[in-house]
Amino acid sequence: MNKSRNFLTRQKRGRLNMPLTRIISLSFGGFVAIALALTLFLSTKANYKNTFSLLNDKAILITQSMDRQLRDHFQSVESAVVDLKPFFDNQTLRLDDPDTALERLTVAVATNARINVLVVTDLNGDNFGVFKAPSGKLWPFKRQIPAGGRETYMLPRLSADSGPTWGRLLHNDVGQFANISVPLVVDGEMVGTLTAASSLKSLGESIHSLDDGEDSTLFIIANGDEVVVHSDMSVFQTGEVPDGALPMGRSALGDPVLASFGREEALEAFQKAADIGIRVSRVETVDDDFIVMRMVVPGYSDEPWIIGQYFRGVTMSGEVRRLMGSAAVGVGALIIAVLIAIWMGRRVARPLRTLARQSERVGSLSLDLVEPLPRSRVAELDQVALAFNSMVEGLKAMNPYVPRSLFSKLMRLGGQQAAEAREAELTILFTDIVGFTALSEDMSATETANYLNRHFSILVDAVEHEGGTVDKFIGDGMLAFWGAPDARADHAAAAVRTARRIANALRQENDAAEAAGEKRVHMRMGIHTGPAVVGNVGALDRWNYTVVGDTVNVTERLQTLGREVGAGEEVVILVSADTMNRLAGESARDRAGEFSLRGRSQHLEVWKLDPFAEPQELDMGISPTAAE
Repeated sequence: MNKSRNFLTRQKRGRLNMPLTRIISLSFGGFVAIALALTLFLSTKANYKNTFSLLNDKAILITQSMDRQLRDHFQSVESAVVDLKPFFDNQTLRLDDPDTALERLTVAVATNARINVLVVTDLNGDNFGVFKAPSGKLWPFKRQIPAGGRETYMLPRLSADSGPTWGRLLHNDVGQFANISVPLVVDGEMVGTLTAASSLKSLGESIHSLDDGEDSTLFIIANGDEVVVHSDMSVFQTGEVPDGALPMGRSALGDPVLASFGREEALEAFQKAADIGIRVSRVETVDDDFIVMRMVVPGYSDEPWIIGQYFRGVTMSGEVRRLMGSAAVGVGALIIAVLIAIWMGRRVARPLRTLARQSERVGSLSLDLVEPLPRSRVAELDQVALAFNSMVEGLKAMNPYVPRSLFSKLMRLGGQQAAEAREAELTILFTDIVGFTALSEDMSATETANYLNRHFSILVDAVEHEGGTVDKFIGDGMLAFWGAPDARADHAAAAVRTARRIANALRQENDAAEAAGEKRVHMRMGIHTGPAVVGNVGALDRWNYTVVGDTVNVTERLQTLGREVGAGEEVVILVSADTMNRLAGESARDRAGEFSLRGRSQHLEVWKLDPFAEPQELDMGISPTAAE
């Protein structure tokens, strides 16, 4: 440390430096202080009389609140059909067993206050489902839907590859209904449709709660030009009364503001609203003018919806005139001060901009792209440049020993606090090359190291692709885990996807090696889920972010068990029942049996996965194997 300090002292010796504080205080600071003081005074006076920006922000807030209410309402409906679809696709629920399916549909409707009808329709048009009456009573039905549930949905044209599809907004004697459908697919063929319908009554009540007075009106337009929600259905702001009940065409409703859409004047001053997709315009009626803010919301019908509000323009026209008058007074003085400040600021800020650019690269751990900071005649900047350059050299020296992905995760999650040792449920993967000792007998030390580096590169890429953490390399094997430092519900599925990515990558390597006349390499992998201690383990200045515990031991012994189960196979992936129970959508597996592992008093149920199945997103519920 003393040598480093002496080196820095020699570097600074003989240079004439000027303190940064003196430069700023005598020149740049004085001009900017005058400009800011004048600007602050004018702004304070103008803002006291002006509510323009407050009205703008308030209108944006209400429009965004309407958007959130709309999305929250329908997202729960969409999630319900999306979550139920896999049970029909994997035949847990069957169209030819409506009684069992009705039990699950009844639970789904009972637990989701926004679903009124949930119906399954086969390709012949026969259906069964559950209808929730306005009183809240549930009516399971087969073929004949109860009267209040009719005309609540319309089946769209779907294929086996179709995603969730919203149908046209419908209404009957009970109310207005939005509906969404998903295809039910068995073995690649569409066998029916699952549809949910949701009443707009609760949505309308939520929208009405956002109306903050007689000078504001909220509305929703759907089905092209049909008003489905209006917060002033007793008397409009213009004094007219509605010509009927909702839903009703925009022109037929009798609201002159909504009827003027298409003839309004766009207001370009509302750039803040325009940037987030809200169109602001002025509408003139016979006796008054109104400011209209509206936004297009796609996705909940066969046509986009329009949500928005309007309020009287007189509330802000006076504030605009006062704002323009006060702004003109300060423009001249402000321009002079800003020009001088810009000139001085560029001179002073040039090295700071360079520092910021290089610091951003350090923050992203792109150390190879970091350029040394140039020296400066400003004392503080020169000291920063020397210290920064020394820091970068130190980081480059340590970088190969700290996984970049792990460092990024820990920094994002809180640094040292995130690395403290704790117990967590993890899924652990252990790999090993079969017979590597014999394989490496004919290799030199350099060839062995190059081979392992290439092999580990494949493993690390697969682990980091699925957001996992590589703990360590043990000989020719690797230990990796999911679930820490960042918690995730799908840690078991991610580990399985990683194992299959490794298997497919190894097969490609083996095909290339075989074409070159070399031997094919075999691998064993073990995966286990359970509690483990994860975090910093060590002492003094020697710490490792690692995972320890019985779960790690079981994983290693599962990998070793591959010598017996699947001996001779190119890749063997063995997983414990604890892991399988978290892979609800896994089908490419076989039960290997129950085995007694060294160091454990109880037998462990083991499953063997198809290593070359396509990596896929797996459900995070309880697997059917748990019931087996």
